[in-house]
Amino acid sequence: MNDLIHRPILPLGQRPKLIELAQVGKVFNGQVTALRDMALTVNAGDFISLLGPSGCGKSTALRLIAGLSTPTQGRILWEGGQGAGDLGVVFQEPTLMPWATVAQNVYLPFRLRGQSFPSVKGEIDEALALVGLSAFAEAYPRELSGGMKMRVSIARALVTNPRLILMDEPFAALDEITRHKLNTDLLALREKIGCTVIFVTHSVFESVFLSDRIVVMAARPGRVIEEVLVTAPYPRDEVFRTSADYAAHCQVASQALHRAMGDAT
Repeated sequence: MNDLIHRPILPLGQRPKLIELAQVGKVFNGQVTALRDMALTVNAGDFISLLGPSGCGKSTALRLIAGLSTPTQGRILWEGGQGAGDLGVVFQEPTLMPWATVAQNVYLPFRLRGQSFPSVKGEIDEALALVGLSAFAEAYPRELSGGMKMRVSIARALVTNPRLILMDEPFAALDEITRHKLNTDLLALREKIGCTVIFVTHSVFESVFLSDRIVVMAARPGRVIEEVLVTAPYPRDEVFRTSADYAAHCQVASQALHRAMGDAT
């Protein structure tokens, strides 16, 4: 059984390198430069938010890391090489199969590998327990709320115990109360399994609540402008949202975002 093991999260500055983007660029149709010279080091245990205006290449960078697109220039390097189960991806839409049960939806990564459902049922049950959906294993997507559908998508991303989870604005379409709840639950999940996360968002407030590193990007061409460290300790909860520390970090991130928008050419 491929148990969802806990990976310890070391303090910032002590984490081993996991993946590196080395001067990565992406040009579409030979003329639209989505990314230019993007340099980013991701360390094991990081929670990184890619923050920036529309068109700055956040989602393009995520797709390149996921292997859904190929860089026009530069390289993406995995420490120790990349294995089949190293990545989990959560998109903005849950992208669930409506004809399949919750458990069958979470089973999908294993089915694509040719593994039988009985052989991985333990992992599926554990992933559903981690996202609070054990009681809904036999439900269908039409029976779930928007927040529950996203939990299924998260369970599917983590069921193979990946080293890195990529999340492309997964909560953007949800109401604020549900979004706050899932932000809190995501951090609790990270504490349980010690995963590394790269999270795309337009929201300064969301990036500060979730991240220990905020990578601020500018558009035209898409590139990294600066990085903001969020030094507030985990775990974080609703008390943190109303704290002076949270407000101060939001101000710093907001100012960095404004500088990035000013640097767009």
